[in-house]
Amino acid sequence: LEQAAIGGHPTARHNLGCIEGGNGRTDRAIKHWIMASKLGEDAALSSLRSFYSKGFVGKEDFASALRGHQAAVDATKSHQREAAKEFYETSGGE
Repeated sequence: LEQAAIGGHPTARHNLGCIEGGNGRTDRAIKHWIMASKLGEDAALSSLRSFYSKGFVGKEDFASALRGHQAAVDATKSHQREAAKEFYETSGGE
């Protein structure tokens, strides 16, 4: 799991954050979730949002993670992907 996170796998990074949080290391969990959010991991952003609402994450850190998440999501969008999605949905895919 750690090797995958180091290698840039956002879900692995999020999962490490969950493990750290479960072990009471909130600061480390938040750092993992910020990194995963900036890689486009929705679950990490959700975890950060929850901790932000409880006062564990600062406004600037949350805003930075939110901007990074949006940039990562935008980077995966393309006309070709949208056309493929439309084709898939119109051809009976869900």
